[in-house]
Amino acid sequence: MNAPTALATDKVAMRTEPIQQRSSERITRLLDAAASLIDDDGIDGVTTSAVAQRSSSSVGVVYRYFPNIQSLLRALAARNMERYLEIVWKGVEASGPEVWSSFDSTLDAFITMTRSEPGFRALRFGDVIDQRFISPELSNNAILAREFAAQIGRTYDFEPDETLVFHVEVAVEIASGLLYRAFQLDKRSDERFIETTRKLCGDYLRTHIPLPRS
Repeated sequence: MNAPTALATDKVAMRTEPIQQRSSERITRLLDAAASLIDDDGIDGVTTSAVAQRSSSSVGVVYRYFPNIQSLLRALAARNMERYLEIVWKGVEASGPEVWSSFDSTLDAFITMTRSEPGFRALRFGDVIDQRFISPELSNNAILAREFAAQIGRTYDFEPDETLVFHVEVAVEIASGLLYRAFQLDKRSDERFIETTRKLCGDYLRTHIPLPRS
């Protein structure tokens, strides 16, 4: 199976590109600090001074890489999506030959991230702030839908068309809303919403995208 294409997250604005390893490590510390603050105090708790203190940096270091908190949160949202898709692809590669057998990996990856990735439950891919938080051209769910559609094309050796992308995006929108509700009141999740998401999205995809058997 071919590796997934890279996400188009170059719209994330930073003052200095993390070319050197030292710069990359600093940015990782800043993003980790922001994620930790989100878990402790919510998104509103992420301020320049708080990130600097939590990362054992200075306010000047924060501004060196991020012109404002919005850009830092956008970078964290992009990292969330990259980490999420990495888990998804591992699940896809381990899936059985049955049609849509890999679908559960997309849900399981989201559930794993929500339960274990710092800051993810509140920020996710930034859609709680803006539906086009990562890219001004596409909604966050549209980015995911295109990644999933591309993976379907690689798996079954065809070029996805706009109709397929649309139906995948519908399923992503359904899952996004229901999974948000699943974790809204319970950090461990309400399993009823998760199982309903599996059924509704699975039925929808099988009805509108009749894939050939592997």
